[in-house]
Amino acid sequence: MVKRFGLILLSLLLLGGCGQPLATGKVEKVGLLVPETINDQVWGTKGYRGLLQIQSSLGVDVFFKEGMNSPELVEEAVKEFDRQGVNLIYGHGNEFAVYFNKISMKYPEIHFISFNGDARNENTTSLNFDAYAMGFFGGMVASHMSETGKVGIVAAYEWQPEVEGFYDGAIFEKQDMKVDIRFVGHWDDQRKALDVLDDVLANGADVIYPAGDGFNVPVIEKVKEKGLYVIGYISDQSDFGESTVLTSTVQHVDDLYELTAQKFNKGELKSGNLTFDFQDGVITLGKFSPKVDPAYHKKLKSMINQYKETGKLPNQ
Repeated sequence: MVKRFGLILLSLLLLGGCGQPLATGKVEKVGLLVPETINDQVWGTKGYRGLLQIQSSLGVDVFFKEGMNSPELVEEAVKEFDRQGVNLIYGHGNEFAVYFNKISMKYPEIHFISFNGDARNENTTSLNFDAYAMGFFGGMVASHMSETGKVGIVAAYEWQPEVEGFYDGAIFEKQDMKVDIRFVGHWDDQRKALDVLDDVLANGADVIYPAGDGFNVPVIEKVKEKGLYVIGYISDQSDFGESTVLTSTVQHVDDLYELTAQKFNKGELKSGNLTFDFQDGVITLGKFSPKVDPAYHKKLKSMINQYKETGKLPNQ
């Protein structure tokens, strides 16, 4: 059954353009499909919060479904949303781009939005975070704070741009910094992530970047037990301990949902693949730990502002 909460939904997508036609029409009702759960305190929770923000700003009915992890489940959910009168659907992950490309032409009155995928039809849009820069600045902080000369990345997949960015930022900060990069091969495999973490810690890393939204919370908890540091991921994770979380690389999915829904409602949302970064206000660094000296925080803030203005990172 569709989970319904209140009165707000809308459509989405963004500014920028890919040369495709603008999505037209007012938001009537909004649907959200989540591959796992909205209660993970990271990615899924951010999507749910974005839906609530849409509800609050547009005053439309909104619906969501969890556990949408197969083509069959997604197609059945879309049918149900269609019967409910939903005309804007968010698929909360890159896998939904594939699903939506296959079924969207059956529903020309619905606009479909996914993340970090390849949207190919006129009524589909993919929102893409340009995560390299956030990783770069996170890597700088990690390298600056490391006492062992080794930092570690526990990431989900090799293709994540924030992984390369973190490595480059760490090396930029300290040329001789050692960066131990490991991959879990899944967003949500907590057991394997903790096993990988044990290896990274055994090799001497004292700052960890857990770049996987489904496992970064238990990784942070374990690093905290060891009295070491982390760079938070996706959300501002300073609540897990300001003495542990030096800062976080934050993707404001909730704000992007609201922004794109408003664009759709105004007929300004374009189909195709759209990209967002610091300049769009939807990627930031989170709260800084008091362990990070104020002078360095000020220096980094200046570098981020320069990147916003010029599009060039400190190593360029």
